[in-house]
Amino acid sequence: MEERFHAIRSSGDEGRYRNRDLAPTPLSERKWGVWDIAALWVGMSICIPTYMLASSLIQGGMNWWQAILTIALGNAIVLVPMILIAHSGTKYGIPFPVLSRASFGLQGAHIPSILRAIVACGWFGIQTWIGGGAIHQLLSAVSPWWAGLPFVDFGVVGREHAGAWLGFLCFWVMNMVVVWRGIDSIRFLEKLGAPFLLIIGLGLLYWAYQRAGGWGPMLAKPSSFEDGASFFAFFFPALTGMVGYWATLALNIPDFTRYAVDQRAQVLGQALGLNTTMPLFAFIGVAVTSATVVIFGKEIWDPVALLARLESVPVVVVAMLALVVATLTTNLAANVVAPANAFTNLAPRSITFRAGGMVTGVLGILMMPWKLLADPTGYIFTWLIGYSALLGPIAGIIIADYYLVRRLELDVEGLYREGPYTYTRGYNWKAVFALGLGILPNIPGFLGTVGLLEVAPCWAQLYAYAWFVGFAVATAVYLCLMPRSRPNGQNPVVGVW
Repeated sequence: MEERFHAIRSSGDEGRYRNRDLAPTPLSERKWGVWDIAALWVGMSICIPTYMLASSLIQGGMNWWQAILTIALGNAIVLVPMILIAHSGTKYGIPFPVLSRASFGLQGAHIPSILRAIVACGWFGIQTWIGGGAIHQLLSAVSPWWAGLPFVDFGVVGREHAGAWLGFLCFWVMNMVVVWRGIDSIRFLEKLGAPFLLIIGLGLLYWAYQRAGGWGPMLAKPSSFEDGASFFAFFFPALTGMVGYWATLALNIPDFTRYAVDQRAQVLGQALGLNTTMPLFAFIGVAVTSATVVIFGKEIWDPVALLARLESVPVVVVAMLALVVATLTTNLAANVVAPANAFTNLAPRSITFRAGGMVTGVLGILMMPWKLLADPTGYIFTWLIGYSALLGPIAGIIIADYYLVRRLELDVEGLYREGPYTYTRGYNWKAVFALGLGILPNIPGFLGTVGLLEVAPCWAQLYAYAWFVGFAVATAVYLCLMPRSRPNGQNPVVGVW
């Protein structure tokens, strides 16, 4: 392995395009090996949304093996662009917003990074609502006064138990405290939290096994689809949702792999961490949700609500405490780092990682996550597929630019000053045009899904493949518009091969 490091020469653009958080990671800070990357993915995969993702497929009509197959296939598909985009972070030590400058321009990079940030803010809100719900259920189990608090109606915002609002606020404050302490504290908590949630999941699996009367009754729920046509009508949108689930991290994975010791660490770490723990925890969600049909007569897809039904108060308290810790770690790693870096990229002189994290927290509240989790159908078809229509084209443009246009060679100094990536007024309009055309075919299907417009069935069918359609169209358009030549004056600053 060849390693090189050269300091970036200072210039008049230093404060405009670069600060400590956006600068290339020096080799002295590249300490994440295979198991560090794998632990990161274990922590992000073993989370309540993963459980809910799997259980929502059961509630949508799949049987247990159809749900697991859909999730495993989605993971295998999204792992490919994830590893491809991660390469640049490890090779050059740069975060996602800086990588975007190569294809979109010094100013145009704000477009993909902010689109990614908005999605992350939504996920931050979802995870914070889940963690707040766990705090609410924990205090309800030990305090009759807390359980007896009234419901509070905030009009269009929503109507929830006062304890749910207070728990949400409490968990939000916990997240912000860790954000203020920086990226190292997030890495430490990531290793700590995953085992807690895995223990909860295995405990729920054992409980369901005992109450339902074994694997047979647990997994006996048949598929609700009458024929192959009805199954595939649900399967393809669900598969797109599975890809969309990690389409966020597929973009900003350089934010983490910039700390990897080499390419082997990032490739093996991601493959081991994602493709083992995600199917395992998804199986727990599938099996337990299937068992709730036997035990309670209906599917309960929310594990917080299910844990609250357990008869033992000590068990509920311990489970909720572990769930709070685990959700905290996942939320910070998966949903704070990307938007914090994106907001920092907007104004490096004045916005630090800490400040960007605080902005993320505020936007996470404003996106009203309790509405996003109102029902499993909306979770998949509106939320997951909807934002995958935005992120698929970005992934296609970045991969095409890095591998086919730049041939893995970037002028890293040029990414931090006016020069080869300035384009026209800081924007590569070819990339912006390709992004717009990649998003365009999915707009009618989205409007039809959310009920804002009646569209022909063909648009709804196309929307079922939103990530794939956007990826293919944007990639093709970008490659047609961009010449296959390397920029002049190349001077790779950091190289870890």
